[in-house]
Order: sequence, then structure tokens, then C-alpha cells
Amino acid sequence: MKREIRKSMKNTPEKKKTKNFSGMRFLITYLLLMGGLALALSLEAVKKIIDINGLYTRFIVKATALVLEPLGLVKGIQGSVIHLRGISLDVKFGCNGLEAFLIYMVAILAFPAPWKTRVMGIAWGFVIIQLFNILRIAALGYCGVHFAHFFHVFHIYIAQGIMIAVAFVLFLFWLDRAVKE
Repeated sequence: MKREIRKSMKNTPEKKKTKNFSGMRFLITYLLLMGGLALALSLEAVKKIIDINGLYTRFIVKATALVLEPLGLVKGIQGSVIHLRGISLDVKFGCNGLEAFLIYMVAILAFPAPWKTRVMGIAWGFVIIQLFNILRIAALGYCGVHFAHFFHVFHIYIAQGIMIAVAFVLFLFWLDRAVKE
């Protein structure tokens, strides 16, 4: 009996340490990766070589315009701006879906899982987040044209939260799969 108590006392602190260390390791890795990527995206030297945010934004603007064109709302696009009937949407970092994708991608990279699982999660997450984001921006444009009085509330309180929620829920689905593997 005394041996069993000693064994259980020995095992308990070690298990707690391992769990805390893993969680702390995930958090530190996440923060370092996110900080590094945010810094890299904002450095002028990197932008001169490849402006990932600019390329990404132009892609999202063109894709969103394609979604809105059948509704007869698009007057044109110019860089990061979609000109619609009665409103123009300037798609910036944070609105283009890159931020939500980075939050998702860095969480996957920080979590200890097989690289094949990580790569597949990142690839599928990219596609899903961008589809949601294009539909979100299209909905913002539609709202701006037809429900201008509601646009600000929809943009600030609903549409932004949707992207973070999509990224978080996708990560939870991926996490469930990664843990099972």
C-alpha cells in the first residue's frame, strides 16, 4: 500500500510538469512564430522582395469582385479597393483574411504533430478561410449597397468576429484530427 502511494505521488508531479511544459512550449512557440511572421510582413526590405500582403489583398479583391459581379454591384477594382454602387471597400491587412490565416497557420505549426498532418491542415485551412473571407467581404459589399445604415455594425461587430471564429473552429477540428493520429 505504501509503495502504491509513493508511486502515485511520484507520477503526479511529473505528469503535471509535462503538461504545463507542453502548454508553455506551445504558447512560446506560437508567440515567437506569430511575432516573427508579423515582423517579416511589415519590414520594408521584405516588401521590396515580395509584398505578400499586397499580392494576397489583390487576389482577394479580384475574387470578391467576381462573386459580386453577377449581382450587378461592381463598378470596378483598383488595387485594394472594390468600387461598388454607392460604396467603395478598401481591403486592408486584417480585412483580407491573411491575419486570420496566420493565426490558424501558426497555431498548427506550434502544435507538435506530424508534418504531413500540419501541411494538410494548413492547405485545407487556407482554402476554407479564404472562401469564408471572400463571402464575408462580398456580404459586406452587399450590406454597404443595400443596408448602408447597418454596414458599420456588420463590419466591426459581426464580420470581424466571423473570421476569427472560423480560424479558431478550423484549428479545433484540425487539433481533434491531429491528436487522434
